[in-house]
Amino acid sequence: MKADGEQGKTMRQLVLCNDESAEGFDRTEVIPLHEETEEPRSARGMRWAGWLLVACGLALLPWLYVLATSLPATASAAHWPVAWVGLDALEALGLIATGLLAARGDRRHALAAAATATLLVVDAWFDTTTAAPGGDFATAVAMALGAELPLAALCGRLALRTLSRPA
Repeated sequence: MKADGEQGKTMRQLVLCNDESAEGFDRTEVIPLHEETEEPRSARGMRWAGWLLVACGLALLPWLYVLATSLPATASAAHWPVAWVGLDALEALGLIATGLLAARGDRRHALAAAATATLLVVDAWFDTTTAAPGGDFATAVAMALGAELPLAALCGRLALRTLSRPA
């Protein structure tokens, strides 16, 4: 890999050897034919996947308007406890996995940390937006500010710090 940022460029060369090289003379001549600027397949695939994700995100924008204008102000969920217990169980699993991997010095803790940070932010968001006014809302805000968001920030910092360092 070239250090000056010219990844994906290779030089095709024609090597000519004189017949006299067999007699002890080394008369090899290197002739550059052309320079290829085609990027590797994996980089093209990553770029394509990136643009696909951008397109999907943009396609969701009109859907947000539909949701904002058509959803009822209140709703009931049949499996409300399962949803919250499941989310908190995933958070616990993420915190444990991140901690164990980080304690072992395994760089994969960055993946667990990023996922866990996301879960914690989602939990804080839904806790505060679904809480009833009064004491429930105060408790949700206290949990968000005192536990979920600080833990999310710690996990995010671990992930970014690890990913910004060379392997």
